Amino acid sequence: MAKLYFKYGAMGSSKTAQALITKFNYEERGMRVWLIKPSTDTRDGETILRSRIGLAADCTPIAEDQSILELFRSEHMDADVIISDECQFFTPEQISEMRAIVDEYDIPVLCFGLRTDFLTALFPGSRRLFELADSIAEIKTICRCGRKATVNARISEEGRVVTQGSQVMLGGNDAYVAMCHRCYMQEIKKG
Repeated sequence: MAKLYFKYGAMGSSKTAQALITKFNYEERGMRVWLIKPSTDTRDGETILRSRIGLAADCTPIAEDQSILELFRSEHMDADVIISDECQFFTPEQISEMRAIVDEYDIPVLCFGLRTDFLTALFPGSRRLFELADSIAEIKTICRCGRKATVNARISEEGRVVTQGSQVMLGGNDAYVAMCHRCYMQEIKKG
């Protein structure tokens, strides 16, 4: 029986690498993978999914106004599995459509992404995954102090933690640092 999976972690926890390794594992067994990401994620190109360690693959970008369910029905019914990266940027409705694919077509859907933004608030897509996923697993990473990192701290050009701004701002190590909550609060107090 297929399931909807949510695998989340802070920045730098290898979410994309694990998504791409999972894709490889399915394909090595002769299975067809539909790899998707929100079109919001343009860091490495519109149709490329790339991890920090250099793994990359072509993927289908999905716009906010596109129906994942309709795309699946019209173009990807031959998929044995759907793997999604940056799932926090999908709309709650798109997450519900992924749930429908699991239920109606018995196709597993694996979602990889962030739980919270730089202010520790849930992303709408992540919230919906917490509500609907059959399996929820944290991909852990560590803070510079050695504790488990849970916060995606946005960093200014001056190296200070940012506490204002839009929820979505694309960036990697140049704009975000994974921190434990204690270090995050200490950095805010310093600024």
